[in-house]
Amino acid sequence: MLISSHSMDGLQTENTGLNSINNENTEEQYRALAYDTALSTLVAVVFYVVVKVSLDGIRQWRARISVLIVGSGPVGLTAALVAVRSGKVLKLTLLDERYRTALLCRPQQIALDPRSVEFLLELGVDFDNMEGCWHNEHFFTKIGVFQEYLLSILEQKRQKVEIKVQLGTKFTEEYLRKIPGSDWPRVIVVADGSCGDSCSVLGISSDYTVESCHAYGANATIERLDQRQVPTPEIRAHSLFFDLSAYGVEALREPKSSAVKPGFHLKIYGTFRNRYMALVCPASDTKMVRFLRHTANSSIMKNIFHQSFNAYKTDIEPRLNDLTLHRMQCSRRLFDIQLSHRRVSAAYIEGDNVSVTVEGEAVRVLNFDTGCGVNLGMRGLESLGTFIYHTATAVDQNDMLEALSAKIQHSRQVAETFRQTGLAHTMFE
Repeated sequence: MLISSHSMDGLQTENTGLNSINNENTEEQYRALAYDTALSTLVAVVFYVVVKVSLDGIRQWRARISVLIVGSGPVGLTAALVAVRSGKVLKLTLLDERYRTALLCRPQQIALDPRSVEFLLELGVDFDNMEGCWHNEHFFTKIGVFQEYLLSILEQKRQKVEIKVQLGTKFTEEYLRKIPGSDWPRVIVVADGSCGDSCSVLGISSDYTVESCHAYGANATIERLDQRQVPTPEIRAHSLFFDLSAYGVEALREPKSSAVKPGFHLKIYGTFRNRYMALVCPASDTKMVRFLRHTANSSIMKNIFHQSFNAYKTDIEPRLNDLTLHRMQCSRRLFDIQLSHRRVSAAYIEGDNVSVTVEGEAVRVLNFDTGCGVNLGMRGLESLGTFIYHTATAVDQNDMLEALSAKIQHSRQVAETFRQTGLAHTMFE
């Protein structure tokens, strides 16, 4: 049978058309399958993410831990408020070896600077209901009054958080052994002051880094039992020079140096009954500074404080005279102002799954009293709430260590910032 070339061409064209249609159908099927697969995968991923985020959110929302705070001074009590405010504390235990009477009868005055005032306001502290006085945005009150007020706030928080205040109880290894395993705290805050030994009980290194603040200073105290024990604003004086010609020092004949700030800075603070003075100058090598740093005559600094007090005291308080001068105690000479801070300010006890942070004077202390020392402790507490939150919501040990690392970094930054600018804010300005 014969088939013409025209017939062959028609068959080939028809076959080609059919193959093209089949290919297009196959490609459409592949595209549809790929689209369905991608859509299914996307839905599964979105579903997984939504479920995971929801479960993590629920877990974080429900996360609650037990916190133990050692020390109920101003920093320890403020740390307790921070912990309660974090919303992640199920049980809070506050420990102090002093009894309530000894704790609340402390007459020393503390000065809260504007930054500390703002921090405490966020924690619910109402300064209008606390005995004290305002001056230049600083709040002045007695330590006992401040502590009693914070304890009253904690009493009000008992409805939301289980709070146990154990006064007259010392933090020791025996105390730790008596804690049942199920009641062990996840966070321990050590705020027992510069003389406390809680860090040694927990095995935290006692090594300190001591750094100069590039200034020299001296302190004096006066106790007058016939005066009132009420909060009093501080007095500041700047660019002071002292006539030491009687001791062979002619300060005014020294060449002026533009690189050295002139004179001394003086602060008078405390209640009228317990008066304190701080004298400070930037580090320099002038003749007067060298003399006051190395003199063996202890009466020189006493005369300087005597004259300074009578020149800058308030009008309503009596002058110091030769009969009352013996009530004043002061530094023998100028000394280098130094800040000491712990090399290890936070630690993780792996076996017990406990994070420890050290606060206040237990972690950093200044060898020079400016009357604003409590503010340095408050700075460290500014990261405590975040630390407690991250510890409570930690999934594994890596999360715990990240939280500790951030807390340590903040502690170091607090020390460095104060060393660089702390005296400028508390004395020079």
